[in-house]
Amino acid sequence: MAHEDASFTDISIQAASSHQVWDPFVRLFHWAIAGLFVANAFFTSPKHDLHHWIGYTIAALVGARILWGLIGTRHARFSDFLPSVSGALNQLRDMATGRRHAHIGHSPLGALMIYNLLVTLLVIAGSGWLMTTDAYWGVKWPKDLHEIAVNWAELSVAAHIVAVIVESLRLRVNLARAMITGKKDIRRDSR
Repeated sequence: MAHEDASFTDISIQAASSHQVWDPFVRLFHWAIAGLFVANAFFTSPKHDLHHWIGYTIAALVGARILWGLIGTRHARFSDFLPSVSGALNQLRDMATGRRHAHIGHSPLGALMIYNLLVTLLVIAGSGWLMTTDAYWGVKWPKDLHEIAVNWAELSVAAHIVAVIVESLRLRVNLARAMITGKKDIRRDSR
């Protein structure tokens, strides 16, 4: 029985299949954001110009990803993974009951995480930029907002990594490899 949410392309795991899902831009964006975020969070000083330039680069990449979400390939488009509370609840129910239901593109929970991270990265970049302007130099709220958003992003990234591992094991689909190769291999259900 397929999920009622038509915004997600999904399949019940019944037959082995391989799907070209993530285009080169999506994969490059994903790994570039991951590397730049780690670099800025752990290896640069917020007072250093490099920190600022990495933040501007992240903002530009997010802008490009938003554009690609409107005009890009099928599974990169936001229309392929609209936010869905009912889809997310169905996915949680599948997880709780042990039902394996693979999504060719983003899963409903994965979609919510993507929207969360895109917005959070824009808040980080925007508040970081505000702190460099004359109008907001030394003003407390942009710094507080920046720190809160960075902490939220770090928690979200940790949750994302755990979810990728858990769902890869549960669904028997190597989601990390799919983000490297672009191809999602969905295997025959072993039950």
